[in-house]
Amino acid sequence: MQHSCLPASSADPLPPRFLARLASFADLFTRPTWTHIPLLLAGAILAPGRRTVAAALRILGRDRDPDFCTFHRILNRAAWSSRAAAGRLLLLLISAFLPAAAPVVIGLDDTIERRWGAKISARGIYRDPVRSSKGHFVKASGLRWLSAMLLVKVPWAGRIMALPFLTLLAPSKRFYVGNRRPPKTLLDWARQAALQIRRWLPGRYIVLVADSAFAAIELLDAVRRHVCVVTRLRMDAKLFHVPPPKHKGRGRPPKKGKPHKKLSAVLTDRRLSWQRCRISLWYGRTNRLVEIATGTALWYRSGIDPVPIRWLLVRDPTGELDPQAFLATDLDADPRDILSWFVSRWQVEVTFDDLPYCTPLYVIEKTESVDWDCTFAEFLRDGTLPRTWQRRPSEEPKERSHRLGLPADALAESCAAPSYL
Repeated sequence: MQHSCLPASSADPLPPRFLARLASFADLFTRPTWTHIPLLLAGAILAPGRRTVAAALRILGRDRDPDFCTFHRILNRAAWSSRAAAGRLLLLLISAFLPAAAPVVIGLDDTIERRWGAKISARGIYRDPVRSSKGHFVKASGLRWLSAMLLVKVPWAGRIMALPFLTLLAPSKRFYVGNRRPPKTLLDWARQAALQIRRWLPGRYIVLVADSAFAAIELLDAVRRHVCVVTRLRMDAKLFHVPPPKHKGRGRPPKKGKPHKKLSAVLTDRRLSWQRCRISLWYGRTNRLVEIATGTALWYRSGIDPVPIRWLLVRDPTGELDPQAFLATDLDADPRDILSWFVSRWQVEVTFDDLPYCTPLYVIEKTESVDWDCTFAEFLRDGTLPRTWQRRPSEEPKERSHRLGLPADALAESCAAPSYL
């Protein structure tokens, strides 16, 4: 039996204003399951380190309750759709942070959760992106997840943050051994995620930003009619000109025209027109002046239809950094917008590292009084909490702010207080 909303009671671990934000998700769960969701969510917010069900119950002092297995069943037995919840979350984030006519920029990236165990069937051996380098290859055992994040500028932080709303498990190849289903690669999961986002946002302009692992012709050809994909491009990519409209002679019309210059050769072409532009962030430096050049071409590989792209070359006038090449499947996209969209993807790497320094549970300002009478969404959108952090803590640590690990009972009591949030 589904329901639309449940009234708040005095035993709820979250205040009524917080529960009002969660009311839009209530009809996705059955009534018995929804009664345990606020408690599990409160524990996940308060728990430090790994946010497991046991850690969530332990931080709230419920780890010795006889019905603790009920909370585990929410994730492994209860009937509810995580995909439907992801769609609701995306719509709420867009309504809170983006105007109606603004493009929706989605960051797509994969990550490895290090797990061991014979019973974890989806586990695989992958390259460790943290400990590996160009000359050193390190393997890691774990689960590979594909995460889709909304890249928006948070007003109080003064920078773009990556807000995840959809996470997909990409099992290894050995998971499909003995299975009737064919193996799905990471590109297949990315294509499925892009098409799902398009179904959730039928009338919006969507930009999908990804790294070079997703720069594949198969993926671009499958989603270019639905979303604009922005990613890196190899300097030696096989590009071609558009074939002439009129075909002479017999046979089928050609799919591609004459070969295009390699982008490495285009860099040295004196006839190429370069434009200077200033971007907010470029390889760790703010307010950087770069030169850009752009054009259109067909990216072709034998056996696959050519994909029309807009290529973009970026070089450093001072010569300190190597030139970079990017592509966009929207031929009408502005080159400056393409560059700004891709630069915003770099915030994916630092958002989760910086978030504990700016959330109300971990940031304590010694000299200012904190007004907790606000919702968490209002905190993100309007910046009603003290501005204790404006940039990465590792770049400029705040002497007046610090991370404070309060006792579990104090955190749980503050979360349950009516004045909280």
